[in-house]
Amino acid sequence: MEINLFQHGTDWALFFSTFTVIFLAELPDKTAVAILIMAAQRHPWAIYLGVCVAYVVQNTVAVVFGNWLSLLPPHWVHVGSGALFLLFALLMWFKREEKEKPPHLRAKSNFWQTCWTSFLVIFIAEWGDLTQLATAALVAKTKHPATIFLASTLALWVVSGLFVIIGHHAKRFIQPRILQKIAAVAFGIVGILLLSGFWDK
Repeated sequence: MEINLFQHGTDWALFFSTFTVIFLAELPDKTAVAILIMAAQRHPWAIYLGVCVAYVVQNTVAVVFGNWLSLLPPHWVHVGSGALFLLFALLMWFKREEKEKPPHLRAKSNFWQTCWTSFLVIFIAEWGDLTQLATAALVAKTKHPATIFLASTLALWVVSGLFVIIGHHAKRFIQPRILQKIAAVAFGIVGILLLSGFWDK
């Protein structure tokens, strides 16, 4: 582990190159789609908090157990993720309006429930994902775990923030009920693509 993250000039190059690689790899990823969909329906800060914590945990796994991640069969990881996305698609499609509660209780309950939901979606969907495997590979190659961890995590946070903002503003132009159906269909499509092997390596 590095005592000084940027004690050598090359560390800055490593940091920014890692950030760029992870940032670009995550843009078209299924998790970015999931974040956009969730942010269009629920509290954006709750979504972002849950997502950020999930990425910290996943990158910690990538840094500590990087060699083991390469042993995960991508197809079965994606099958599990696909099943999760289909489950959320069904839940969204058939979701009913919640009963009225006092505003302060409803807001508090919804915030932490949303945090947990977004954490769970990203935590499961990221297992064996391209960005997690790339993070693990970079750690093994460079022997600079702290720099790779910080660059990768920051890149994922930035991408997530962009999609949270886009999703949050999208709900201004689409009725909530219609948005719920669109989200259900989008989650279903991602789930089917995962199960079909579209994202297999």
